[in-house]
Amino acid sequence: MEFDYNTQRPRLIIPEYGRHVHRMVEHCMEAEDRDERTRLAKAIIQVIGRLNPQLRNSEDGDHTLWDHLHIMSDFKLDVDAPFPKPTPEELDTKPERVPYPNESPRFGHYGLLVERLIEKCAALEAGPEKEAFTLDLANLMKRQFLAWNRDSVQDKVILKDLKELSKGRLTLPDDTELAQTGELLRQQQSGPKNDVVARKRGRSRSRSKRKKRH
Repeated sequence: MEFDYNTQRPRLIIPEYGRHVHRMVEHCMEAEDRDERTRLAKAIIQVIGRLNPQLRNSEDGDHTLWDHLHIMSDFKLDVDAPFPKPTPEELDTKPERVPYPNESPRFGHYGLLVERLIEKCAALEAGPEKEAFTLDLANLMKRQFLAWNRDSVQDKVILKDLKELSKGRLTLPDDTELAQTGELLRQQQSGPKNDVVARKRGRSRSRSKRKKRH
């Protein structure tokens, strides 16, 4: 009695589909009539589509399934497919290397995001929107500073750094009061849900200061 061991069978090109699907592909390739091969190929696509339901729901799912069929046929299947037959070279092509950013922030504790936001804010036209954005940035910088040094920081230090990072384009009055240190530290512990409250309080203090001066 002879046993049929897996080690003696042909290698499965895409093991996830199993041996029965690979045998279906072999049977399809053996059909002499092109129309019959195309009919069988479409039936196989339906089978492997059920095995890969996540592909059927994706934008390029059908294209990927046909690629899998051609791969299982070792790119020898000749049928009327709805998509061009891929080549081994195309599938072996490695994606282009994503360049790693080489720029580094001038102040490491603020980070590149703050510097980019400063550039966007500085590009705005003068007005209430720019003033509010500038105050939000100052409060964000204070929060970032406290994440790096949890002791304390004077508001005038943040205002000075804001002016320096913006090259003098963004300034706030010297007596501007930012969000309280304790408040910002509590936000870091509880998450971002209280950010809006802190920004509103920071703005209200700044407005009250301006009213007193006038």
